[in-house]
Amino acid sequence: MRSPDQEDPFAPLRPLLAAEAAAEASPGGGIEAADLEQAVWLRLLELGGPPPEPDRWLRRAVRAEVRGHARRLRCERPYDDPDRAGPPTAGRGVEDQVLADEQRRAVRAAVRRLPGRCPEVVTALMSRSDPTYREISRELGISQGSLGPLRSRCLGCLRTILNSRVGSPGGRGNAR
Repeated sequence: MRSPDQEDPFAPLRPLLAAEAAAEASPGGGIEAADLEQAVWLRLLELGGPPPEPDRWLRRAVRAEVRGHARRLRCERPYDDPDRAGPPTAGRGVEDQVLADEQRRAVRAAVRRLPGRCPEVVTALMSRSDPTYREISRELGISQGSLGPLRSRCLGCLRTILNSRVGSPGGRGNAR
């Protein structure tokens, strides 16, 4: 038991963590605020002390736990799941997988060539965790209202880059 003269270094973090967990917990998503708090407390205790920027660290840790939970929900299946037909790539041929991989690489390369903040925005939009506009705007430090127009401009630039990569179709079968 801790004596009253010893101060708890984590005491200032309790209300902030409770608020972050309550804000990020999804009622129908299967994760509760208490579960989020517990997971983040475990991360904090593994650190051995409060992090240098506790408010920022807590926000990131809570979001990481939410993303991890969402990922597990998408990927995990019980052994007796009758809807499970096999691995996610079952039914796809090797050629289809290679073409899909090549297409993903081309899109990622085009995203890296985008101007300004567009690479950050498009990468956030393409995230497997499927973040909301609110989450993306908080993560990137952009107002939520300006995210939509910025997204449209960035996707237009991406479309232009990808179309220029493909080129225009030439005359087929005509030797010149």
